[in-house]
Amino acid sequence: MSHHLVEVKDLCYNYPDGTTALNGISFRITHGESVALVGANGAGKSTLLLHLNGILMASMGQVRIGDLPVTRATLAEVRRTVGMIFQDPDDQLFMPTVGEDVAFGPANLGLPREEVDERVRKALQKVGIEHLAGRPPYRLSGGEKRRAAIATVLALMPDILVMDEPTTGLDPLGRRQLIKLLADFHHTKIVATHDLDLVLDICPRTIVIKDGKIEADGSTTEIFRNSELLSACHLEMPLAMQGCPVCARIEPAEEVKENSP
Repeated sequence: MSHHLVEVKDLCYNYPDGTTALNGISFRITHGESVALVGANGAGKSTLLLHLNGILMASMGQVRIGDLPVTRATLAEVRRTVGMIFQDPDDQLFMPTVGEDVAFGPANLGLPREEVDERVRKALQKVGIEHLAGRPPYRLSGGEKRRAAIATVLALMPDILVMDEPTTGLDPLGRRQLIKLLADFHHTKIVATHDLDLVLDICPRTIVIKDGKIEADGSTTEIFRNSELLSACHLEMPLAMQGCPVCARIEPAEEVKENSP
């Protein structure tokens, strides 16, 4: 079985106060797939992602990464395979400089100094912030922090990339660079996001979550054309699939003009 495989079976999770966050989630993602997780705030997307590298452990059910069940005994191997980019970049940036943050993971794998330095250079280059290597993270803008957090994961060269709201805080250029970066990442990608236009660009498959359950799992374009499903899950059709609001206002006026005596 490929170590790129992600398999979730009957996953349930309750918060300490008893609130149900996930209620019987099951899906299978194979090598090289790009899959989006979409849903309203509170649907369970982030909670689900945190199970994929063992930050949270299932109340019931099972998560497997390749041949390994995600347990406390397998965490080290699972986290070498699954690179997690958190919703808040401050959760990943804690060293004195950006370069040291990016180097932290590879250095803790026991890699030679030369290889660590090369991984840092390439990761910073991929996200376009080589010039920020010596800057403290607290002096970065929100978008720069986002890029730095992405670089910390890319430096680990994971087989599976898991991202929670990756475009938050990015300007249009940063967003385009991220789309290119993800398009060039040919391993498995799982992206939880409200940016449905990003999903159209990079994820042929979409899983819709509502109230901790899977409402739909299939072709992204087919799901996004299902207006009833989107409305029920408090989602809207991506802008790229919506008609032009300006044209919609102009065309009826032109028709009246043409038809008037």
